[in-house]
Amino acid sequence: MKILVLANSSKGLFSFRKELLAELHKEHEVVLVTPDNGSGEKLEALGCRLIPISMDRRGINPLRDIGLLRRYFRLLRQESPDMVITYTIKPNIYGGIACRLRSIPYCANITGLGTAFQHQSMLRRLVTRLYKFSLKKAKVVFFENCENRQIFVDERIIPAERTCLLSGAGVNLEHFHPSDYPMDGDETRFLFMGRVMREKGIDELFSAMQMMRHSGIACSLDVLGGYEENYEPVIRRFTDEGWLRYHGYQEDVRPFISNCHCFVLPSWHEGMANTNLESAAMCRPVITSAIHGCLEAVIEGESGFLCRKQDAESLYQAMKRFAELSPQQRRQMGLAGRKHMEEVFDKRTVVDRTVHAIVG
Repeated sequence: MKILVLANSSKGLFSFRKELLAELHKEHEVVLVTPDNGSGEKLEALGCRLIPISMDRRGINPLRDIGLLRRYFRLLRQESPDMVITYTIKPNIYGGIACRLRSIPYCANITGLGTAFQHQSMLRRLVTRLYKFSLKKAKVVFFENCENRQIFVDERIIPAERTCLLSGAGVNLEHFHPSDYPMDGDETRFLFMGRVMREKGIDELFSAMQMMRHSGIACSLDVLGGYEENYEPVIRRFTDEGWLRYHGYQEDVRPFISNCHCFVLPSWHEGMANTNLESAAMCRPVITSAIHGCLEAVIEGESGFLCRKQDAESLYQAMKRFAELSPQQRRQMGLAGRKHMEEVFDKRTVVDRTVHAIVG
């Protein structure tokens, strides 16, 4: 069987789906259609064929989106796949429309609802209508958290019987292996990994760090990730103050996880935050928002702490609470997080369930 995979980033496909792609390649021809932003050769090394495609990932320009839909139509005609798998919003919508109109079987992955679903608005109504049309004939629609699935069912975008709830993309427990907990206690080192933007809670995190410093708590923050919005002047100022270290995008995040005492992600919305899973898998406590897509990664009070989203004071209280723990308590919290990942988020289980739903 020839399987076509539509996505918005070669880097994202390799980072989070390489195990699934390798499993599919064992018995099927796998063709990837995605912008190549740095991981094309690695994907081809898995045995997949890559077709680079341009895409305005976050923009809402109708002419560009129509152009993307036309490219999908052309590729479906040229490749004649037996099955199409789509990831992220635009491939889900425009790839789904193209597959439906050409009567090609397809499966969609809702990796997050994005900004459009945060408020009742004209944009949300438009996106809902597009999803209803594009997913109407989908064989199965995968979700990474129960809230996202319930929204789609309630909006009558997709019936519940054609949905499949996964534990996110899962986490590779061998790659993100346990790391000895740093028992030094002079300064609590917090870590943030993700796109540097408001919706990841970066403003709340910076505010909470300033509260921590003003309270006399010795702490620092390492930030990994590229700029999605103009935070460079703010980060430069906090770097000059001596408590923030900015590292930009990093191919291998494991050394940074190993070095930290606690991972922090105060995000506003997520499908399933992979950085929470990766940090917990390496035995690091996690502080994150009490929202679906984040809270699943934490056993409150045992493997980390939850805070209210868009609430710097709540985040500060959680970080302060963590900073007051002994090194032994922090280490036990990290071990509890690793156990939780093994029980719920093992990548192998997620891959098996996905393959069965797609080709079973």
